[in-house]
Amino acid sequence: MVFLLRRNVTDPPLPPPRFAIDARPGGARLALGGAWRRDQARPAPAAIVQAARSALPGGGTLEVDGSALGPWDGTLPALLRELADALAPSIVLDLAALPAGAARLVALAGASVPPDKRTPPPDNFFRRIGQSTLDRLADGREFLRYLGEIILALGAFLGGRARMRRNDFWWVVQEVGPQAFPIVTLISLLVGLILAYMGAQQLAMFGAQIYIADLVGIGMVREIAALMTGIVVAGRSGAAFAAQLGTMQVNQEIDAFRTWGIPPVEFLVLPRLLALVVMMPLLTLYAGLVGVLGGALVALTIFDIGAFEYYHQTLAALTLTHMAVGLFKGTLYGSLVALAGCVRGLQCGRSAQAVGEATTSAVVTSILFIVVAASLTTIVFQKLGI
Repeated sequence: MVFLLRRNVTDPPLPPPRFAIDARPGGARLALGGAWRRDQARPAPAAIVQAARSALPGGGTLEVDGSALGPWDGTLPALLRELADALAPSIVLDLAALPAGAARLVALAGASVPPDKRTPPPDNFFRRIGQSTLDRLADGREFLRYLGEIILALGAFLGGRARMRRNDFWWVVQEVGPQAFPIVTLISLLVGLILAYMGAQQLAMFGAQIYIADLVGIGMVREIAALMTGIVVAGRSGAAFAAQLGTMQVNQEIDAFRTWGIPPVEFLVLPRLLALVVMMPLLTLYAGLVGVLGGALVALTIFDIGAFEYYHQTLAALTLTHMAVGLFKGTLYGSLVALAGCVRGLQCGRSAQAVGEATTSAVVTSILFIVVAASLTTIVFQKLGI
């Protein structure tokens, strides 16, 4: 059922809008009367402008008298604003005799933001360097702020107070772990082949091809397996984290979590961080094994080294220390990848372009962190004799 709201047919009709202009000493008066409403037929603004200019051919003040006005809406302030613009600058409207509400609306309609007259600073090489430095410092401060929130979230997790769903954790484990095995297998096998072949070319000059097992075993297990796995995970999982959280930022889902009182770091970042911390040692161990098998393939097929000899030499070269160092580095690289991917996703802007920029920045930041961490840990372990 539809109800129509209309005026009572018994109500008297509204008086039509009207105007009159009469000249006075030192100016003229514009008398407005009747109902100035949208549903009423109104005089054309051009007619009022022409009458005002005829009454004040040399310019002056046009007093607007609204004492005879009936009901009015936004049509009246719009008309007065149009008249003020059309008659300026020779004729000035005096709105003192208007209803206070209409005068305020006319003044508000004519308000404008003053233009910015400041001269922009010149753009030169040194200014760009300074601005880039300030941007990097601001980015570093924001990164440290998110790092602090993640540390607090880890503390809440250890205390059993973190607001994190187990289903999210196992879903991320599936995504970053088993689904990454094919690409990790391919990369590790090829790296093991390359390392064995290039090393054997040099060792063959001394008749020491048997030490291919030492070179590949120690190199893959201690350094290269963790490094290559970290880079693969950075391009695969780190980018995915940034894209997922960036899309949630664009859709204002993260703002919704904050509104509901759910910390986004605990609910979104913590499962991804823990999943990579759990899976990276396993991926690193698997990558080292595949790399050793790739080196064995080269040694057995090209350099005529027996399988038992290669196996025995690999066991003699590898120690638990080498494996522990490799697993530690893999865990460290996984943590850095999760940190970079999640922080870049949370820093994402509110557009589709910002999501792409956040994804690219996550991969670049992750690889930078991995290279720096690999350099520092290698130097530290060498100094400590580990």
